Amino acid sequence: MKRIMILSLAAMLLMTGAAAMAEGYRVADGNVNNFAVLFQDLLDAFEAPAECDAQRIGADLEAIRGVSEEDYAIARGVAEHWQKVYLDPDYPLYLYDGGERATALEEAGYQSGDIQAVVVLGYELRNGEMTEELKGRCDAAAAVARSFPDAVIVCSGGATGENNPKGHTEAGMMRDYLVERCGIDAGRILTDERALTTTENAINTFAMLEERDIKSMTIVTSAYHQRRGQVIYNAVGMLCAMESGYAPEIVANYCLDIEPANERLRNDAGIALRQIGEALGLTSDAAGGRPPKKK
Repeated sequence: MKRIMILSLAAMLLMTGAAAMAEGYRVADGNVNNFAVLFQDLLDAFEAPAECDAQRIGADLEAIRGVSEEDYAIARGVAEHWQKVYLDPDYPLYLYDGGERATALEEAGYQSGDIQAVVVLGYELRNGEMTEELKGRCDAAAAVARSFPDAVIVCSGGATGENNPKGHTEAGMMRDYLVERCGIDAGRILTDERALTTTENAINTFAMLEERDIKSMTIVTSAYHQRRGQVIYNAVGMLCAMESGYAPEIVANYCLDIEPANERLRNDAGIALRQIGEALGLTSDAAGGRPPKKK
């Protein structure tokens, strides 16, 4: 069964990639299957932590290193962040408590200047309008913005959802909500109205932050989506650093404490690895070239 799962993932990774980072970095052809094996072992470690075999993951990394040192650096970074975010039971998620300020971050010791950007990730629109979950993410982002008044706010998310004839974007509606409902100064808000996946969120976010030489950031999203956001942003950050020498540090997280409305989203770890594969140019979208539905 294990070998069948690996071969299935390898087949997916052999498909032609179309991610926006394709113009930057692609793993060596000889490492496609090696990455597939590594990703499967990382997923197994998450799903059955008691059976996690660190030596096997180490061997996966050495196989990648045997083909390309550059690929190895990326693979090692992915594996290390996976360990931190998905496998460490003590990894903290800071939860929004409904207050005006991000109390959990303040109590954790973060101070003004520690967080220079607040990145709030979108959620699929319903009939062209924000869901309550997306409003909740914005409320949480507004709390962080009040606690860190010098930080810029990045709203990321394109036009999504069925029955959206006016082409409303997640980012545009988030900006309006933050200004009109939360009282956040519009001059602090940057918008990415193109992203349709978490990978695209990351690519577009880093492009905007690089222009402003921003060094640190926190990601605001739903609790079930936070780990995926962390590992994808970390992977894309490594690619950006290789390409231009720039990538801001992800110093914290802040979460809307909510369960996923869609059962599909409970496969968070699997989605994370697929989208990391896309960022590395390993995969095409399983839906025939169309972006998957929003988070």
